[in-house]
Amino acid sequence: MSFKFVDLFAGIGGFHAALGALGGECVYASEWDKDAARIYERNWNLKPDGDITLAANDEVMDVPPHDVLVGGFPCQPFSKSGKQMGMEETRGTLFWNIAKIIETHKPSIVLLENVRNIAGPRHMHEWEVIIKTLRELGYRVSEDPHVVSPHLIKPEFGGRPQVRERVFIAATLIPKGIPNFKSNVELPDLSPVTVGWNPLSWNLEKHLPLEKLKSGSIKNSVELSTDERKWIEAWNDFVLIMREKLGKDSLPGFPIWVDNWVHIDDLKIPRGTPDWKKTFLIKNAEFYTSHRVVLNKWLKKWNGLENFPPSRRKLEWQAQETKTLWETIMHFRPSGIRAKKSTYVPALVAITQTSIVGKQKRRITVREGARLQGLPEWFDFVDQTNPQSYKQLGNGVNVGAVYNVIKAQVLRDLDLLDKKSDLTRAILSAPANPDEALRSYSRMHPDSRTKKVANRKPALKVVS
Repeated sequence: MSFKFVDLFAGIGGFHAALGALGGECVYASEWDKDAARIYERNWNLKPDGDITLAANDEVMDVPPHDVLVGGFPCQPFSKSGKQMGMEETRGTLFWNIAKIIETHKPSIVLLENVRNIAGPRHMHEWEVIIKTLRELGYRVSEDPHVVSPHLIKPEFGGRPQVRERVFIAATLIPKGIPNFKSNVELPDLSPVTVGWNPLSWNLEKHLPLEKLKSGSIKNSVELSTDERKWIEAWNDFVLIMREKLGKDSLPGFPIWVDNWVHIDDLKIPRGTPDWKKTFLIKNAEFYTSHRVVLNKWLKKWNGLENFPPSRRKLEWQAQETKTLWETIMHFRPSGIRAKKSTYVPALVAITQTSIVGKQKRRITVREGARLQGLPEWFDFVDQTNPQSYKQLGNGVNVGAVYNVIKAQVLRDLDLLDKKSDLTRAILSAPANPDEALRSYSRMHPDSRTKKVANRKPALKVVS
């Protein structure tokens, strides 16, 4: 019992992991980044095609028939000329190539993923065009963005301690004979896997779990530099001093910026300063004015944070009652050192902002990053550098989020799907937790069995 799926803009294979755990067979993948494609091939025994625009267009359709189409597609601006608001308006964008595949093969299920901002004010037009296009192609789809994060999903259903809010677009083909209702449809219901779970219950050591690094190359690769330890020690001292003065729950919740510590009477706000920054400047000046004696003593002890980069002269405390900075999860960000409670971590990102585990005084490892994305323990990154792996993980999709969304999508649209089909039966009978299926997922070394995608010979002539 199996079904066929295609994995577009595949990265290193988060969608593949989820669909494979549900019983699917990948018959085509596309990924333009050569490093990511190499890791994909290594782990999934399938070499991705490099350029979807050459594989799916008005003249060529190299993508084979399939039951499910998935992908984390790039969002590009659509032309607003003529306000066509449909498939033709997407021409020239990568979504148009997706639409051509859907138009040709009519997969039963389409599941697309993107960053949360795709449904925000700046991309409202693009969002409307995407939804309208899918409906024109004959699919039931909600016009409401489905925002899902793995840290809200219970661990027994494949959740992970990572805040990673992504928008999913779940579209299901409407069979002939069933009216294509234009009214909105409910989002897939994730309440069975989220209700009753408190995200503050995450425990990184237990649920991830964190690796116990004592020595070796892995430990060396994630250790903090001398400067990084100094930055944290200085701000940890600040936390301890202010805890003693203000009490355990009284650390400021607004960003602290040493460079804006002036007496409130001396504060000068330049004309044209945005309101948010005015508030920021005023709060820092008030904070300094109220506690300048102890703050000046702290600054003197640490030489005024001399030689600290501008972004390390800032602290964003979001760790509530946590006693020390070394007990938090930290991120070195352009906006400052951000500290959060040691429960779940911020989203993995495709730049060098890898989370720091304060208690272990190190960054998370690549293996821990793979766990945060729900990838199986046997998943490996061959011989590439850590920055490459972190980048790929930061660009990836969370396995548990995909797994649960598509299961909920099938339940929502059972009236449209063939209940006896391999697709429906496989998904509905899959384990509650994708980890269970992935532990036994068939994996042979790619040197012994590698599927190749079709050459540039058209498998199907498309007549526009």
